[in-house]
Amino acid sequence: MARLEGKVAIITGGGTGIGKATALRFAKEGAKVIVTDINQESASKTAAEIQGAGGEAQAIAHDVTREEQWEQVVAETVKHYGKVDILFNNAGIYIIKPLAEITLEEWNRLMAINVTGVFLGMKHTMPVMAKQKSGSVINASSIAGLIGAPGHVLYGASKGAVRIMTKDAAIEYASAGVRVNSIHPGYIDTGMVAYASEATKHSKEELAQGVPTGRLGTVEDVSNVVLFLASDESAHVTGAEIGQFGHPKLGETIASIIEECKRFQKPWGIFCPSIEHAEGWIQRGASLVLVGSDALWLLNGINSLNGWKRKYSPK
Repeated sequence: MARLEGKVAIITGGGTGIGKATALRFAKEGAKVIVTDINQESASKTAAEIQGAGGEAQAIAHDVTREEQWEQVVAETVKHYGKVDILFNNAGIYIIKPLAEITLEEWNRLMAINVTGVFLGMKHTMPVMAKQKSGSVINASSIAGLIGAPGHVLYGASKGAVRIMTKDAAIEYASAGVRVNSIHPGYIDTGMVAYASEATKHSKEELAQGVPTGRLGTVEDVSNVVLFLASDESAHVTGAEIGQFGHPKLGETIASIIEECKRFQKPWGIFCPSIEHAEGWIQRGASLVLVGSDALWLLNGINSLNGWKRKYSPK
C-alpha cells in the first residue's frame, strides 16, 4: 500500500523547487494533491504532470498572505474531498541583506509571506484536522532559523518565527491528534541557492564544499523527509525540528576556510555537537572543525593533542 494512500494534501509554493518535488512524491505515494502557488501557470504545470502520471491533483492560484484566499483553498479542498490530511507550508522567499540596508517594505513583504503565510495556513487547516482527530502539518523553516549568519537578520527572523510557531501549535493541537513539525534545510540546489551564490560571491561548488556530505542537497532529499512527516510512519512525532543536509559555513568565511584546509591537506568540514566531539576529530587528523548548532567555533589545532596553536573564535 502506498504511504499516503487516500490522504488529501495541500502544498503551497508547489509550482517549483521543493514544493513541486514534494507534490510529485506525494502523488506517487497515493495522495490527492492541491497544488497552490502565486503563479497559476507553474501550479498548473505541476498538477498536469501529476495527472499525466496517473495521479490526482488540482492547481489553485494562491497568495499565502491573503486570508480570504486561504479560506477559499481550504473550502474548495473540503468541498471536493471532504477533508484535509496534510498541509505543507512551503511557500517562501529569500533575501540576503545587511541589517542597516533592509527597507521596511522588504521586511514587511518577507514576513508576510514567510511568517503570516504559515500562520494563516495553520489557522485555517488545523481546525479541520482537529475535527477529523488527525492531520499532519509540515512547516518549512531553514538552518537560518537555528543559527545566525551575516546578512540574515530578515530571513533568519522569519524562519526562527516558523520554528517556534511550529512548537507552540504542536502543543496546542496534540490532544486533537494533529501533528506539527518543521524542517530546516541547509543548502538545497534550487533557485534560492543560485541567489545565495550570487549574493555571497561564492560558486555553488564552493558552497557545496561547506557541507559535510560534500554536495548540495536535492529537492528529492527534502521531499523524502516531508513524506515521512506527512505519513503515518511519524505518528508519534510532533513539535520536532529536522535539520537537513549539513550545515553551511558563514558566507564570509568559506573561501578562507577552504584555502586553510587545503594548506594543511587534512580532512575538514567536520561538524560536531560539542568540544569533546571536536577533540576526537582532531585526534583523527582534522585541521578544522566547526562545533555546535547555536554557535560556530573554528578550531585550528589543539595544543595538547598535536602542538598546533589552539584557537577558539566565536561567531
